[in-house]
Amino acid sequence: MFQRKRTRTYNPALEKITSYLFILLGSGIVAIAFNLFLLPNRIASGGVSGISTITDFLFGFEPAYVQWAFNIPLFIAGVLLLGKQFGLKTLIGTIFLPFVVFLTKEMEPATTDPLLGAIFGGIGVGLGLGLVFRGKASTGGTDLAAQIIHKFTGLSLGTCVALIDGLIVLTAAFVFDIERGLYALVGLYVTSKTIDIVQVGLGRSKMTMIITNQEEEVRKAILSEIDRGVTKLSAFGGYTDNERPILMCVVDQTEFTKLKQLVKSIDTSAFVVVMDASDVLGEGFKRA
Repeated sequence: MFQRKRTRTYNPALEKITSYLFILLGSGIVAIAFNLFLLPNRIASGGVSGISTITDFLFGFEPAYVQWAFNIPLFIAGVLLLGKQFGLKTLIGTIFLPFVVFLTKEMEPATTDPLLGAIFGGIGVGLGLGLVFRGKASTGGTDLAAQIIHKFTGLSLGTCVALIDGLIVLTAAFVFDIERGLYALVGLYVTSKTIDIVQVGLGRSKMTMIITNQEEEVRKAILSEIDRGVTKLSAFGGYTDNERPILMCVVDQTEFTKLKQLVKSIDTSAFVVVMDASDVLGEGFKRA
């Protein structure tokens, strides 16, 4: 069970070093996953790496050179058109990822099964990008292109990313075959889900909303027996229009059963609403 922790001292230097390590490690993982799973199985699951997979097949261009050829001009265009918000971190990701692709290009493919390549390549890319995002950066490429299109067309950023990745996947289906295009979609899906796991974590907390006539007893019991904070919200019954305060409490998944039993032991008629809370920051949970 998670217990309350003392406030962590913020160390700017350590935070900065950690963020750069995330960027380098994440970029390296993306590059290795590309060479082990995606490139040898012709899985062009979006992004500049997808473009380099297609050009490698059509023209024999070195994927690392193609990625640099797209990433660096897009980074410069992003700085000129969108401002200096990207900074050194994104530049490092933009350059370092193709560099590792070049260094590891002689690695033997981990599998020649395109489905396994799409799944595990997607996991590797998602893991790497998730780490890069946790380092508050990106690997440039089509993400920057999407932001530029978003600025000048008014389309939502999500739509711009989907359009670019969709066009790359469609091109892959045309250049290779429909089956490879479908595998690329599998890779994209796995990548997005893996990024979510890295960003949010596997653990899920529960947010409970408790409506009870024994609010004070329930509040004290949660504070003393589960060691979680409780927030009292002011509310009114829709039928009676009488004031009915709501107790809001966030607990870890392992504590939820105890909370439910505790509430029912005090008030069997209590009304409890439970929702998943995927990312909880604060005392007793993880830090930002």
